Amino acid sequence: MIYAPSRLSVAPMMDWTDRHFRYFIRRLSRCVQLYSEMITAQAVVFGDTEKLLSFDPQERPLVLQLGGSDPELLAKACRAAAPFHYDGINLNAGCPSERVSAGSFGAALRRDPVLIADCLAAMKENTAVPVSLKTRIALEEMTPDSDGFEDLCRCAQLAEKAGISEIIIHARKAKLKGMTPRQNRERPALNYDLIYRFKQTFAPLTVSINGNIDSLESALDHLNHVDGVMIGRAVYGNPYLLARADQIIFEQKTPVISRHQAIRDMLLYLEENMNNGVRPHLIMRHWLNLFKGCPGAAVWRKTLSQIMFSENCHFKTVAETLNNVISSFQN
Repeated sequence: MIYAPSRLSVAPMMDWTDRHFRYFIRRLSRCVQLYSEMITAQAVVFGDTEKLLSFDPQERPLVLQLGGSDPELLAKACRAAAPFHYDGINLNAGCPSERVSAGSFGAALRRDPVLIADCLAAMKENTAVPVSLKTRIALEEMTPDSDGFEDLCRCAQLAEKAGISEIIIHARKAKLKGMTPRQNRERPALNYDLIYRFKQTFAPLTVSINGNIDSLESALDHLNHVDGVMIGRAVYGNPYLLARADQIIFEQKTPVISRHQAIRDMLLYLEENMNNGVRPHLIMRHWLNLFKGCPGAAVWRKTLSQIMFSENCHFKTVAETLNNVISSFQN
């Protein structure tokens, strides 16, 4: 099998998929494709580019996700990202939150597929890495009497003309008004079969599916119909599910890392960052669910929560505490 990172990826998630989370996930899988949190093009162009875009090379393969609706600003953001050597850049046309929609990007972009194509074309012209699109099937407000397939096809046709060869689709519609982001992840009905049909219609496109996929076994089932699978909150709720991804999804021969070794591997990273003034909870909060489903998981979460927010927290104390907890699990 030819190695293709997009066979399995971790969805971009605001406040979650930061650089510390990504570095942690790399202890569990070397092959899975990672995404940044969505960063607005405006922030990249006018903000602290180094702070927003820098990452550890070990996080790769890594895709930068941008939010925006101004082709010129998106083009500038792509040029600004070039020195950081991301493996791809993705346009968010799927986030349905009212805050994002108020900025006329995310899922709100689906009101204007021509604008999406203009944005994608501008991005592609201003970067040397692949540009992709992440979206929903359609907007409920614009397709109340249909499944949204034709609307999705029109968006994809325009994206293809803009030079795009990869699209990630959350397999449900979005509703811009009257639903919270959480409700938008639950209430609009999932329609995996529609995405399978879409892949048959757009065979040359690399098509990845997203939406309530919570296991590697489910991912394998979807890979019988599409090119890639994107998993989101299931990974954050149970990061260790990715520990077998390299073997199961990518057919690699590397050994599966243990939970204990993953934490021990993270201690040097934690020490370096604490020495640079990074508060430990910004790193350790991503470890809370590592032992989900294991005996002692509650003790792990309680201990972690206590030490990462403690006053005058020192690395030596943190390392000793974590090693003691891990050793008690092994015994």
